Amino acid sequence: MTELDPPLFIPPHDEGIIDDQEEEVATAQLLHSPPRKRSRNLLEKGEPMKVPQLQASQIVRDEDYYLSDGSCIILVENTLFNVHRSTLSKDSSSFSSMFSLPQGDKPAEGQSDENPVVLAGDTVSQFRNFLWALYALPHELLQVHSSLANLTRLIDIASIANKYSFKSLETWALDVIVDTVTRKSSPSPQFPLPGLGPAPATPTQTYALPAQLTNNVQVIALVRLAQMCQHERLLNTMIESLRKLMSSSPQNAYMAMTLADELDLRVLRGAAYLEVMQKAIVVVRRPGPGPTEGEIDGNGRLIVSAIQKMRLLSGYYRLTMAWEQLRTVPPNFDHASSCGANWHQSGCMQSWQEFWREKTKSEMVLALGLADVLGRLRAVLKEFDKWGSATYMHHDCRMLARRAINEKLKAAQDALPDLFSDMD
Repeated sequence: MTELDPPLFIPPHDEGIIDDQEEEVATAQLLHSPPRKRSRNLLEKGEPMKVPQLQASQIVRDEDYYLSDGSCIILVENTLFNVHRSTLSKDSSSFSSMFSLPQGDKPAEGQSDENPVVLAGDTVSQFRNFLWALYALPHELLQVHSSLANLTRLIDIASIANKYSFKSLETWALDVIVDTVTRKSSPSPQFPLPGLGPAPATPTQTYALPAQLTNNVQVIALVRLAQMCQHERLLNTMIESLRKLMSSSPQNAYMAMTLADELDLRVLRGAAYLEVMQKAIVVVRRPGPGPTEGEIDGNGRLIVSAIQKMRLLSGYYRLTMAWEQLRTVPPNFDHASSCGANWHQSGCMQSWQEFWREKTKSEMVLALGLADVLGRLRAVLKEFDKWGSATYMHHDCRMLARRAINEKLKAAQDALPDLFSDMD
């Protein structure tokens, strides 16, 4: 059995281990192997491509897009495509710049199967899906706005369009993706969440995933795509989906946490780390066989990186210290003018301080984790709303005090990403 570091002592989570092992492994592998950054205008810069060493017998012609009247032969992996230069030159793409470059004494690339334009870093399926968008008929394009939409194809179209600077096509594909993942179906499809096992007869712990969005691999691909293309609508949509997904299992919380680190998504980072901290016992994997990061080990512990564990410990410590400061000093507010005119401000303040001392030690608050600052502040706020009329506190000051609690809650939420950072 793999030797593991001692676990971070955090209250355990009740949920079980993922049943769908294939999806869990694929998700973990995808998170551990983020896509390499590629030059946006590789063709336009005229940088040399590394031609793959393939035997002639290994190279095949694409069944759909090796066109008999094509004018540019392109090699992707081991597959030749023969398409029209005029089509590839649309939208001020990188191809149009490449075709305008002087060829010198060398034979022009793309004129024969023996001397094709070589595209590195793309897969055959990605490039084929991209060509589908360039050559699709109107009735075929209409399908992308229906339940027949192929989300994988749309992701490939947007990715390749971004790489080769097909600006209009990229924008179109991204907008269609947003419409697809936000489209409501009737009834909404219910999918058992990873870690919860088969869906019960009466679902109680399921999340209605957006239409066509059925697995974590697609979620990861879409978050990275939105960030790469700087598409705010899609990024916000996917972050919202991640917020809902991460509360369902430790593995989903790990996925959100790791993507937030990789892409520097501050709006997601603090919430994802807090979710992992509150609902999982984590441990760092040491070299050797065994479960990888993002998986659950045989003892029900979530495997994380050493850096992530240190950030979780840092956040736990800082949150506990923050609560100690909060509970000892009630939020400050300026008394209402009406309080000073016809009330005793000293009695008003004494009533507020007594409330704060009592309710920050109430059973509802103490039942929550020591580092659950947000939960404890929400519990105090509920107690405040049930407080009723306080004999020695002016009504207007009560409203100001309630606002002060909300401001503390918002400040704590805003500070979360910085709390889960490396200790100085």
